[in-house]
Amino acid sequence: MTSTIMRQEALEVPDLISRQLNENKALCQTLAKTLRSLNPSFIVTVGRGTSDHAGVFAKYLIEIELGIQVSSSAPSVSSIYHKKINLENAVVIFISQSGRSPDILDQVKMAKSSGAYCIALINDETSPIVDLVDTFIPLKAGEEKAVAATKSYLLTLSALLQLVSYWGGNIKLESALNTLPSLMNMVVNSPQQLKEKDFLSMKHCVVLGRGFGYAIALEIALKLKEVCGIHAEAFSSAEFLHGPVTLAEQKLSIINIPIKDESYSSHKELIDNIAARGAELISMQQINEKIHPRIAALTFLQRFYLDVEKIAISRGVNPDTPPGLKKITKTI
Repeated sequence: MTSTIMRQEALEVPDLISRQLNENKALCQTLAKTLRSLNPSFIVTVGRGTSDHAGVFAKYLIEIELGIQVSSSAPSVSSIYHKKINLENAVVIFISQSGRSPDILDQVKMAKSSGAYCIALINDETSPIVDLVDTFIPLKAGEEKAVAATKSYLLTLSALLQLVSYWGGNIKLESALNTLPSLMNMVVNSPQQLKEKDFLSMKHCVVLGRGFGYAIALEIALKLKEVCGIHAEAFSSAEFLHGPVTLAEQKLSIINIPIKDESYSSHKELIDNIAARGAELISMQQINEKIHPRIAALTFLQRFYLDVEKIAISRGVNPDTPPGLKKITKTI
């Protein structure tokens, strides 16, 4: 297998982000003005799988940059338990590639009837969710054919970054976003970091990060499960010390995501502690120390997606069609 759809789609990301930031600029500026006027008391994110992991990224981004509490919703509360939550003066952000899962659509209806202002980050602009929300931000990732999401996830993060930069009037972040496409191209052309030999016989591993590193660790762990068949779990490096660290003494493989932001020194101290207990450490590296700390996570993921495709192939798995998975999953 010389080239997979997953790899081809991951390679599209730099150009797609450039187009997205340009085409969504006016929309995000207008929406940011609306959100400042609404002045929400709290924000709720709704998503499944990869989209839910983007919601964790949104939580760190919005809480750190805007100081507004963010929580993740459980769609089954409305779709299965048929309960209504008071969302007065809340903004609810729905994140989905297709926007067609019944539980997500049911959650939109509940949120609207409960007084929330609803926003969708959506890749399929023909989705029924578009007609239910107050407004939507198109991801502009184009059709994603590989089962494992790559470009749609990264474009969700860049869309969130663009919206928050305008919402908070953060000129430095806005300026940094303009450099993101070139940074992603730099990553594409950088050396492979995760090597096939380290994963050939791997059955279990843990992915550790702190803050934004933890947010993308969730996505990394999911992809290792999806396309490589490796049982991978993600933890905040701080949370890992509260019990699970005992696994380190069993030579547990740990993938380290060391983002160089405000969390770096604390995370490094924790990782050194864990490694000293006998864990087998595999560390990714930030390609440039001067990257704006809010966009650094995307560069890690760009490199990871290209590396994990090679790892999957080396393990005899076609990453475009992992066993037992399909592109659109509908739940109630």
